[in-house]
Amino acid sequence: MKQIILAAAFAIAAFGANASDPYKVTLPTTPDDEGAMAYLINSDNGEKIDSVLVADGEAKFRGAVEEPVLARIIIDDARRGQLILENGSIVLDPKRRIAFGSPLNDLMNEINDSSAIIAADYDKAAADAERQAVIDRYNAFMQRKMQENIDNPVGYVIFMDQAYELSAPELQAYLDKVPSLRKYTRVTKLLEMLKTKEATSVGKHYLDFEINGKKLSDYAGKGKYLLVDFWASWCGPCRRQIPVIKGLYDKYKDKGLEVLGVAVWDKADDTHRAITEEGITWPCIIDAGTVPTDLYGISGIPCILLIGPDGTILSRDRQGDELVADVDKYLAR
Repeated sequence: MKQIILAAAFAIAAFGANASDPYKVTLPTTPDDEGAMAYLINSDNGEKIDSVLVADGEAKFRGAVEEPVLARIIIDDARRGQLILENGSIVLDPKRRIAFGSPLNDLMNEINDSSAIIAADYDKAAADAERQAVIDRYNAFMQRKMQENIDNPVGYVIFMDQAYELSAPELQAYLDKVPSLRKYTRVTKLLEMLKTKEATSVGKHYLDFEINGKKLSDYAGKGKYLLVDFWASWCGPCRRQIPVIKGLYDKYKDKGLEVLGVAVWDKADDTHRAITEEGITWPCIIDAGTVPTDLYGISGIPCILLIGPDGTILSRDRQGDELVADVDKYLAR
């Protein structure tokens, strides 16, 4: 069901458009946006494609592309919608955050509508066998669409939705079969991330890093168990794990459990505010950016590690009851 829900949220489109024609992208805006700079960004590599000033309640981009590009619009650091940038006339709906008016984007909406229908069928299913049948139908549908469009943004988006479930060898094997996917920055970065994740998986020794004079080795491998929480103030799932970590810390702090927070992808002021709001009492490395996430191959947070007294990683990427079970396994003695 996770795949179904994710698919309904993704913008999926098919290849089209004549490269000799210009594109025009229009995003209706609010009065608060007037005079602000709007950016058209390549969603794959983060590069700026174009920028315009918001005027008369709209952000309008004009230009031409040789091939379709998965893109997004940003105003004041906030994402205002995703689209397939292709030559033609494209309008974004700011409320639904979808694009329409060109062949690619209209097809995108049709496929998203199909995903919603499948999701509704799943919700109506009364038994596990029926739900599995819906999942199988969805997977077959998406696999077919991916194969039909593997050399354009449709296949890329569908592939990326699945790629994070692959191991490094599995992704490598797929790229050997479909080398056209190597042109995408996110794909090559994912491969490197998965390789790094393997090197820091359960059973491996932790890798050290230093942020503003503080090292992970200042806390890990010191003869005690260490729970390391990679988190950010804006991350809802991260903050929902804090009570779980508090419970474990209260339960086992007298038995040799220590906790270290590592704030990633976050502003220092926001982290400090969240620490106060959540009543966090354990030490936290602030403003770590992407240093530890690159080192540990972390693609999403929270990422929680349990490191043993000798520095061996005993648990990784567990949350809630699974995290409690892993910590209990080593400390409930």
